[in-house]
Amino acid sequence: MALLAAGRYVADVSLGTALFLALKLGRPLLLEGEAGVGKTEVAKVLAGALDRRLIRLQCYEGLDAAAALYEWNYSRQMLEIRLAELAGEERSTVARTIFSEPFLLRRPLLEALEPGTVLLIDELDRTDEPFEAFLLEILSDYQVTIPELGTIRAAQPPIVVLTSNRTREIHDALKRRCLYHWIGYPDAARELAILRARAPEVPERLSQQIVAFVQKLRATDLFKLPGVTETIDWASALVALDQIALEPEVVNATLGVLLKYQDDVIKVAGRPVEELLAESA
Repeated sequence: MALLAAGRYVADVSLGTALFLALKLGRPLLLEGEAGVGKTEVAKVLAGALDRRLIRLQCYEGLDAAAALYEWNYSRQMLEIRLAELAGEERSTVARTIFSEPFLLRRPLLEALEPGTVLLIDELDRTDEPFEAFLLEILSDYQVTIPELGTIRAAQPPIVVLTSNRTREIHDALKRRCLYHWIGYPDAARELAILRARAPEVPERLSQQIVAFVQKLRATDLFKLPGVTETIDWASALVALDQIALEPEVVNATLGVLLKYQDDVIKVAGRPVEELLAESA
C-alpha cells in the first residue's frame, strides 16, 4: 500500500496484498478489469517507486515471438556482408560477425532479462493462444535461447505485471503461473481520494460533484462505463474551462471526454442533465 501511495496510486487492501505477495514470492501478477481502472498504472508506479526500468510489451492481434523477443538487424547484416565481400573476408568470419550482439535487435521480453526491470505485458487478451504458450515458457525459466548466441538467462528475474481487459479468457496454464487480482471500479470514497491525488488542482466541491456524477453514470445502462482515467481527464478538462462547479451546459459540452461511444453520449445528453446533477448532489 505504501509503495503504491508513494506514486500517488490509491489502492485498496486487496490490491496492496496481491502486490506484496507477488513481490515477496517472486510471482507474476495478472491484473484483470475494465479499461481505465488503473491496471497499467500499477506497473508504472511500481517501477518508479523501486527505481527500476519499466519495459512495456503492448500486446495486439498477430503479435509474434520476433516482435516480442528479438530480431536480427537484417539491413545492417546485408551492409556488413557487402563490405566484407569488398574487403575479401572469408564467409565463416563474416557469419560469426553478423550473428553477434551488435547486430541483435532486442525486443521487450529479451530486454526484460536485464537486471533491475519491471516487465509490463499490457492487454494480453489482445493476443492469441499460441503467443500465450510461448509466453508461458519465457515466464517459467526467465531465459531465452538464441541459436546463434546460446542461452541468455536473467541473473535476477524481472518483476512481471500482466494486464487484461478480459475481451477473452486467458488460458488456465498461464493463470496458474501468476497471482491474480481483479481491479473493479472504485467506490465514491476511493475515487474521490484518487482524484485528489492525481488532480490536486481540481477544487474540492467540483471533485465531489464529478465523482458523484460518474458514480451515478456507472449505475446506468451504458455501452461503456467511464473508468477512473476518464474521471481524471474530465476533471482536468473542467478545470481548463475554469469551472468550479458542474453546470448542465458544460456537462453536455464535455461528455465526449467522459464517454467514448456516441450512443452513450446521446443517451446521457438526451436525459435532462439537471436530473443527473440533482441525483448526484
